[in-house]
Amino acid sequence: MRVRPVTPELLASEVVDRIDALPRRWARVAVDGAPAADTDGFAASLVEPLRTLGREVVRVRTADYLRPASLRLEHGHHDPDSFYESWFDLKGLAREVLNPLSDSGTGQVLPALWDAAADRSPRLPRVTLPDRGVAIVDGPLLLGSGLPFDFAVHLWLPAAALERRTPEPDRWMLPAFHRYADEVGPENVADVADVVVRVDRPGRPAIIDSLD
Repeated sequence: MRVRPVTPELLASEVVDRIDALPRRWARVAVDGAPAADTDGFAASLVEPLRTLGREVVRVRTADYLRPASLRLEHGHHDPDSFYESWFDLKGLAREVLNPLSDSGTGQVLPALWDAAADRSPRLPRVTLPDRGVAIVDGPLLLGSGLPFDFAVHLWLPAAALERRTPEPDRWMLPAFHRYADEVGPENVADVADVVVRVDRPGRPAIIDSLD
């Protein structure tokens, strides 16, 4: 494995440069990883550098694209297979965020589809992204499902670090993340993600350039 340690600032800068180089009218970016990897924090670190380059950004969280509780919790609140297979409304995410940013799309994005706490739609207005706009979608289990992202970052925690850093209330999810590693292998550089970042040392990320 070839690993290149970087500062958080350099990591964000390198990813932003690669997003900025994408040739499409809009850029659809995934920041994938378990909750313990802090995808939200990394996605947030990309926003201002992209805006400095003149690229408007909309943030979308998979936590705002959950399915209704009647479907999501059919097998209970802590079923890892349900979490893996049916918690997230991936069809809704494609329909409301990713497809509108295809080359023939409208550019109109719905930042949130479902309010899990209220178990209803938040009824937010759509956001119109101008040309060169970027949608950053962050959360778990985003890759390997055929979603049409233009660029994907996977924040990787080795199994031992994932176990160690997952708080007790969330440990029921661990079998889902182990299954994701086995079935999708998002840490396999270039096979699934464009950039894989090892994040088991807080504040000291490392880009994995090769698994050889």
